[in-house]
Amino acid sequence: MTETTGNQTGSTTAPTSKSLRNAASLLVVRDGKAGMEVLLVRRVERANDRSSGAYVFPGGTLDPEDHSLQAYAAGLDDTAASARLGLPASGLSFYLAAVRECFEEAGLLFAYGSDGQLLAPEHLEPAQHAFLREAVQRGGPGLAHACEQLGLRLAADRLAYHSYWLTPPGLPKRFDTRFFVAIAPAGQTAVHDGTEIVEHRWVRPGEAADAASDLPMLHVTRRTLASIAHFETAQACFAYATQPREIACIMPRLATGSAGVRPVMPNEACYAEIGRIDPDGKTHGARYELAPGTPVRLSDRVWRVTANNGSVMTGPGTNTYFVGGGARNEWAVIDPGPADASHVQAVLAAAPGPIRWVFTTHTHLDHSPAARALQAATGATVLGRAAPPGQWQDADFASERELQHGERIRIDDGCTLRVCHTPGHASNHLCYLLEEEKTLFTGDHVMQGSTVVITPPDGNMREYLDSLAALQSEDLDWLAPGHGFLIPRPQDAIRLLMRHRLHREAKVLSALRELGPAGLDTLVLRVYDDVPERMHPVAQRSLLAHLLKLDADGKAREADGRWEPVSQATA
Repeated sequence: MTETTGNQTGSTTAPTSKSLRNAASLLVVRDGKAGMEVLLVRRVERANDRSSGAYVFPGGTLDPEDHSLQAYAAGLDDTAASARLGLPASGLSFYLAAVRECFEEAGLLFAYGSDGQLLAPEHLEPAQHAFLREAVQRGGPGLAHACEQLGLRLAADRLAYHSYWLTPPGLPKRFDTRFFVAIAPAGQTAVHDGTEIVEHRWVRPGEAADAASDLPMLHVTRRTLASIAHFETAQACFAYATQPREIACIMPRLATGSAGVRPVMPNEACYAEIGRIDPDGKTHGARYELAPGTPVRLSDRVWRVTANNGSVMTGPGTNTYFVGGGARNEWAVIDPGPADASHVQAVLAAAPGPIRWVFTTHTHLDHSPAARALQAATGATVLGRAAPPGQWQDADFASERELQHGERIRIDDGCTLRVCHTPGHASNHLCYLLEEEKTLFTGDHVMQGSTVVITPPDGNMREYLDSLAALQSEDLDWLAPGHGFLIPRPQDAIRLLMRHRLHREAKVLSALRELGPAGLDTLVLRVYDDVPERMHPVAQRSLLAHLLKLDADGKAREADGRWEPVSQATA
């Protein structure tokens, strides 16, 4: 059997499911001529086997015999093993299953002989070794019987817990797999069994994990290889795995996109949204990319269509949301998008019902201009706030009336939007809270994967931070940004944004103290040294916003286009 694919849930324990099969897998490492190597074995070709013909680590599902093997374990008891794996009991069985499977599939046995030394070829007569191999074959007496007959103790203490994966939901077979690391026993030679395993090889982890590698393997295998590729020696890899650390459960989710269905990892932007749309993996209907013009159903009350205006400033494109449903099946559009006829047609085609309202979060050119075309096509009421003067503003935007902070608008039965005035990115910026789902439509106030640009004079850093702080009193479950996928754990996301802005402000002050009076061109090189230089013209806008806030706070001042800290200027 092989190890299986899984995904990070952020927990050290697996979700309870009768469909999950417990499994264990072993990364056997050694020092080769060019650096650390790891053992891969190739599965036999079989129909209806997801790992058919793939290179994997030795491993497989737990067997009832593995519990009886505990009587022959050395150096680790079930209490300690279970605590390490975060289990109430039977943790040692995972360690011993990894030992058993490694011997069955690859001929390497982690065991102590009667003299207490790690087993080496000279410890066994040829007949004894043959007896061991026969004992673990199908129909044989089993490894426990062989240990008793030969006086062996299985070296569970030679295994270190590496990682924890679950197979994605929705597959017919799902595995709850613990991965371990062990240094290859000296003197022993890997020999594949020729039945389940038809080939084995020692490989450099980084080379095997490379996408250009011609080795067929599962996603989990490639990811695990990549995770150990930086270790120069087998001892370094093993030592890291023995360190006390929390090992979170990793559970990929399956989703669809231009490249077909693929596993999505927890650190990918779309992961949480996929879990919301298709938590059981029944349809694989969630997407791992924002495809322009493709409607996505996020809940009974919310749909999304993304405009084809992706860029360095708009990310994957501007999101247009439908909010509504209920007995009347009436809908509101939030952020109609740019003046793009194809996007307008996509929105009209995707509408789940009659569009009665069009709401704008603000009047930048990627968010509001399509309001006019949607109003002309549907007769919908357009609501928002008038465009302030300045560049990048939709000067022709016309709202029936100016929305007020705290105003509540009933879209349909069980569907209510509350208006939240959130100036900072733009003075007329609004967010909309879908109260029944605790989902906040954030426009550009909170974006996924990047921070929004604050462009004075309409953009104001103090107001932006204050608006973020005000949202921390809201009970929120999701953020629906103007650019990107749904964002989980809203308060964590908001705190990170505030922390980032304050850290950047601290860098501004530090640069002022180090450089003395300096212009924006000089300061941006120091303050935004973590940003590609091609983005520095854009970064200068937010830099100016930070400086203006520091000026208002009495910490910096400007004279003749050069900025300096107030303490130095008044000395």
